[in-house]
Amino acid sequence: MPDLLKMRSWLFAPGDSARKLAKAIASPADIVLLDLEDAVATENKPLARQVVHDCLQANPAERPRLWVRVNPLDGPHTLRDLAAIMPAHPGGIMLPKVYGRQDVERLDHYLSAFETAHGLAEGSTPVIVLVTETAEAMFHTGDYKAAPRVVALTWGAEDLADSIGASTNRNADGSYGFTYELARSLCLLGAAAAEVAAIETIQGDYRNIDSLKARAAKARRDGFRGMLAIHPAQVEVINAAFTPTAEEIAEAQTIVDLFAANPGVGTIGYQGGMLDRPHLSRAQQLLRQV
Repeated sequence: MPDLLKMRSWLFAPGDSARKLAKAIASPADIVLLDLEDAVATENKPLARQVVHDCLQANPAERPRLWVRVNPLDGPHTLRDLAAIMPAHPGGIMLPKVYGRQDVERLDHYLSAFETAHGLAEGSTPVIVLVTETAEAMFHTGDYKAAPRVVALTWGAEDLADSIGASTNRNADGSYGFTYELARSLCLLGAAAAEVAAIETIQGDYRNIDSLKARAAKARRDGFRGMLAIHPAQVEVINAAFTPTAEEIAEAQTIVDLFAANPGVGTIGYQGGMLDRPHLSRAQQLLRQV
């Protein structure tokens, strides 16, 4: 199972382009998502499966960080995707366009069968779930606690807009509309309830680095533990945003040490204010990210 603390950047790469896959793998992305879904036209999916399989086989040392976004379970491609890639031992699976927890449980059964068939430990392939891409899924974002294999939840706005028949998911000023901000919040809350990592969605304008810095910093403040990327140029910005600074680490350690030196107390005076147990919990969580 991958280290949840090293899931800062998740870089998509189209599965039908060996060149782009190689470029993504050479990047400092924590996770590379070899994409068999939206980035690949229907007629190219057989080719993409072979390219992704060969890429996994050719990069055994990198496999823990090489995940595959398969096609959604409500279409005809998922089992073909898994049959092609599981012999090459992908590091994990991204499941898109779910309708609820039942899709994760169904995928778990499929993965167990393929793991057993190919000599892998059953349950060894982790999963990240896109939990807001269908209208129905929005009502089930809190249902993933102890869901098999799930280590992270993320969200998306484009397919959700399509699912509800919206002409756009943006306000006039370019910000997300209410429904899509709700999707973001439900993903964050669902991940917290499930005790897994929440991953922020993509920024489509990969050239706007200043905007990305601001968005990634806000995502971390809000409680997300990483962010999806669509271009290698975004990766280092995302990694930096989700890496605690030396000052943050020092302050968190001070808070932990203060409580350790005063066992049993509920509050402690600190720098003119009061610290309580939630402050200690947040400090401990930050230190686990180091």
